[in-house]
Amino acid sequence: MFPGRFPRTFLTLLSATLAAVAGAQTQVQPQAPEPPPTHPANATVLHAGTQLVIVDVVVQDKDGHPIHGLKKEDFSLLEDKKPQEVTTFEEHALGSPAKPGPAMPNMPPGTFTNYTPAPPSGALNILLLDALNTPMKDQSYVRYQLQQYVNKADPGTRIAIFGLNNRLTILQGFTSDPQVLKNAVDHKLLPRASNLLDDPVGTDSDSDLLSSGLGSSQASANVAQFEAMTASFQMQLRMQYTLDAFNVLARYLSGFPGRKNLIWFSGSFPLDILPDASLADPFSVVASSEDEFRETTSLLTRAEVAIYPIDARGLMVNPVFSAARSGRGMTTGPAFANAIASFGQSQALEHITMEAMANDTGGHAFYNTNGLADAVAKAIETGSNYYTIAYTPTNRKWDGNYRNIAVKLSGAYNGYKLAYRQGYFADDPDHPHNKEEAVSMTEAAAVQSHSAVAYADAAMARGAPTPQDILFKVRVLPASTTTEDTLAAGNVPDPDPKSKLKGPYRRFDIDYAALAAAVTLKAQPDGSHTGAVEFTVLLYDPDGKLLNAAGKSVNINLTPENYKQYLEAAKAGTGIGAHLEISAPVKQETYLRIAIHDIPSNHFGVVEVPVSSVIHLPPAPPTPITATPPNTNPTPPTPQ
Repeated sequence: MFPGRFPRTFLTLLSATLAAVAGAQTQVQPQAPEPPPTHPANATVLHAGTQLVIVDVVVQDKDGHPIHGLKKEDFSLLEDKKPQEVTTFEEHALGSPAKPGPAMPNMPPGTFTNYTPAPPSGALNILLLDALNTPMKDQSYVRYQLQQYVNKADPGTRIAIFGLNNRLTILQGFTSDPQVLKNAVDHKLLPRASNLLDDPVGTDSDSDLLSSGLGSSQASANVAQFEAMTASFQMQLRMQYTLDAFNVLARYLSGFPGRKNLIWFSGSFPLDILPDASLADPFSVVASSEDEFRETTSLLTRAEVAIYPIDARGLMVNPVFSAARSGRGMTTGPAFANAIASFGQSQALEHITMEAMANDTGGHAFYNTNGLADAVAKAIETGSNYYTIAYTPTNRKWDGNYRNIAVKLSGAYNGYKLAYRQGYFADDPDHPHNKEEAVSMTEAAAVQSHSAVAYADAAMARGAPTPQDILFKVRVLPASTTTEDTLAAGNVPDPDPKSKLKGPYRRFDIDYAALAAAVTLKAQPDGSHTGAVEFTVLLYDPDGKLLNAAGKSVNINLTPENYKQYLEAAKAGTGIGAHLEISAPVKQETYLRIAIHDIPSNHFGVVEVPVSSVIHLPPAPPTPITATPPNTNPTPPTPQ
């Protein structure tokens, strides 16, 4: 189901359970109809042919101060050097009163939703501490600097905090309460060692090469080759984990309206690993993540995310000059020169990547500075004073090519500095295209396949952001007031004999209610419409170990007549639902990760519920949960 995180035996058992349920439901007469499939918030194409490109533009004077009061007529916009008509225009300023957003719906105890209300205007800010690519020493310094920042943060600034190790974790949801932020920084931003860094602590005392004590020049060269290839492999893993995390974060943030400023504290990483001329086989360490990089930046720009990378290491000094290496030799000769050159190349590549991520998304990179708190304040100020302009491209051909965007100001203002995303890939999500036909199509499919698996994996991970591709409600209530010694029917416990899952258990009723539009129905040559939806509940301990699971997979096959009835009934606003049962130990703290997954689109809706919040509630009533959706505004044309 979600390979790569759970034990293989566990996956086999759960997949078999889902398959058995699906086999018994090969054709479903849905309880509620559905309108024609629509794209969620992170889609890029409207089938009516309307394509909207949104560009957030930061305007500053030569000293970096924001410029306000500009009008729509002061801007001109070009796509691939061709003028475009600006259709919408809006100015945003830090400190401006936020427009009231939709209210959180009132729900009875035990009922939850993944809908998160947010004001429809103004910027959201995300602090991301990247422990995967950052030594612990530098993480501690970031934490100290953030403590300084939150002590002075504007109470109206909306901030969320995320952490990245081998996966992305949400540490604090969006809040404008300085005390909540302070508590999160003090108690949740704890330094963590990365198992993919050569120096995870950050001592600047890199170990001498094993080859230095070998008498044979051939043996020395072989060891050097081995070490370089190992370092390259570790780097490739860090690149992939980082890009996967950014993809997940982009999908999560796409559920919130407006601009998001992603402030990324990291030791950074290069987009490409170049040949090493000092090795016997220079090309053995070469790697590139450009295809993944393209997908990541596309997802980020569609979600209106601007990246502000901050080098967590501050002002860098070549480790060969570190006091920790005093008296250890290698102060002259080829090895010394190679070490200096290698450090310079590494720094250049990392800073180029930071600049590329910032420029491609309309942000700004900060490096070679120890004032990280000041960098955060500057990033938030810069990213909160901007103009939003949008246009419908005159080029309606979605061929996958990259299109350059150029924004200019009229003559009276042409001395100001502009920051905005530089372009986008004109991809049609329904018909992915790559301009390099045969080979590149295969490579693109591999990238998309990996991305889909990584997203599914992250969507169900304990503590990860809860996707909002599909908005839904779920009721979680005890099935009775008594405990049980056996698990609920259909549950798939962790097969590990050392599992922490021990009775007695409390059985819970899990009742879903989702919008009918969550289901993707595809037209078939015979006139029927098919789809598939998966309902899953996973039980975790606080450390993220999977203890128990339950699931149901529903295959939908509607005849033309049934599909017409389905569309007609959809106007009544009814939805789709499902019922699952899962058992949780009474004497242990656990968490439920509850998901609905539309398989054709790989879209998810997820809610995470602490069992302690529902275990003492009265048992579930016999009446089903209604599918009334949250009171949200209609989805506007989705931007590219």
